[in-house]
Amino acid sequence: VQLQAYGGGFVQAGGSLRLSCAVARAIFSVFISYDMAWYRQAPGKERELVASITGAGVVEYAESAKGRFTISRDNSKKTMYLRMNSLKPEDTAVYYCKAKSSRDYWGQGTLVTVSS
Repeated sequence: VQLQAYGGGFVQAGGSLRLSCAVARAIFSVFISYDMAWYRQAPGKERELVASITGAGVVEYAESAKGRFTISRDNSKKTMYLRMNSLKPEDTAVYYCKAKSSRDYWGQGTLVTVSS
């Protein structure tokens, strides 16, 4: 199983980005069983959970993401998304996606930079 995260970039405060995480080498029936999540790691800080979505579509958000971020998945495309609105400078971080089954699989990360 390989995860590839993309969609990061440079944006001004108040802007929006959509991150994608494509899962390769996983058949559809396996992908839908994965619980998926987005994490982020800012410089000098520990990696933290941003949002998660189960195979059944149940979502949870960190307090910092509530009301601004939306996590979703398209099982037919074996892809997870994170729509981020009203971005703040403190959202600047490398964003990682994770798939969880019997073990955790991590993507390589995509950098989001929000300027003030």
